[in-house]
Amino acid sequence: MKTLRTFLAFGAFTLVATGAAYAGDADQGNDIIDGRYQAVLGDCQACHTKPGGEPFAGGAPLETPFGTLVPPNITPDAETGIGNWSQADFHKMMKTGIGHDGIRLYPAMPYPAYTKMSDDDIDHLWRYMTTIEPVHNDVEANQLPFPFNIRLAMLGWNMLNFKEGGFKPDPNQSAEWNRGAYIVQGAGHCATCHSPKSFLGADKDSEFLQGASLQGWYAPNITGNGYDGIGSWSDDDLVQYLKTGVNGHTMASGPMAEAVENSTSLMNDGDLKAIAVYLKSLGNKDAKKPEPIKADDSHMTAGLAIYQANCSACHGADGKGANQLFPSLAGNSIVQQKSAETLAHLVLAGSQAVHTKGAPTTPAMPSLAWRLKDDDVANVLTYIRNSWGNAAPAVDVSTVADVRQPD
Repeated sequence: MKTLRTFLAFGAFTLVATGAAYAGDADQGNDIIDGRYQAVLGDCQACHTKPGGEPFAGGAPLETPFGTLVPPNITPDAETGIGNWSQADFHKMMKTGIGHDGIRLYPAMPYPAYTKMSDDDIDHLWRYMTTIEPVHNDVEANQLPFPFNIRLAMLGWNMLNFKEGGFKPDPNQSAEWNRGAYIVQGAGHCATCHSPKSFLGADKDSEFLQGASLQGWYAPNITGNGYDGIGSWSDDDLVQYLKTGVNGHTMASGPMAEAVENSTSLMNDGDLKAIAVYLKSLGNKDAKKPEPIKADDSHMTAGLAIYQANCSACHGADGKGANQLFPSLAGNSIVQQKSAETLAHLVLAGSQAVHTKGAPTTPAMPSLAWRLKDDDVANVLTYIRNSWGNAAPAVDVSTVADVRQPD
């Protein structure tokens, strides 16, 4: 088992046999390989590994509207991880949100999505998790204030917001479309970030994948909406973005950069294409832009001056940027989202592009928080969101202030 763990740790999934080969051993090895891929699809490492920490030994705190949760240790350590769990415990947790000894989990662990995974995929994921090197690391996962720290409350939450059950293919769609739907709705749990939430923290199914606020960022609309979604992207554009973190439209930043690095860049091309086909089929492809703010508006004229002094050197006077170095702002659906949180975050904090095998260059945007006041940021973003064919609501100074100094 130690040798197998060594192979897995370095991604060298090779089954070597001297003498007779046993089909059962080969099958088990294949199941573990598939299980590792399920962990990639589920982006398990992003949440359960903190920066500089041991893989899967516990993650950085997640700030939710209800308080702080810390992703727990899921290595097979018997005392602080899942080493004393059974396969049945793991399967029940993934399908129902009820863990070992009946502990109810919070939906920050996206079991409402994982419940759609097949039994085989969950079993393979379990087998892979048992091969991870155990790490002794005690994590206090539940740091929510009273009364949200009472896990029994999740019984009522589940009754209102959760339905257990596997993915049901649509017989009217292609196998490729259904594969994409299975990943997006299930292991990929894309709605956890990209769907708006109710006051109880449940996904709003009526606005599936249409954009949501997340820890100071705005996870954008990723439906085929023709205005602020990905309707103007080709399938190849979307595959390239998921594979490398960059395409002719935008670059991944913030939480999405982590998702690209740890998950989508490691998916096979067939699955990426299936995801693209599925996402592009969603949303209102004929959605129309609102009327842009007029160029002689005081916020627009102030924003133009700020843009020329601070942004045009990289993004161009025409907003077209430089391919795969500085994103085009003209016609950019990310720029035109309902919320300007992500844009404000990028201007204030700067950003470093994700590093992937397909795009090893990682251009950076510097922080301008030291140079621009809140009203400056609001004005320049209003200008960017309403120039070169863009159209979006004006950015309020309070939005920038909240991003600069979050509660």
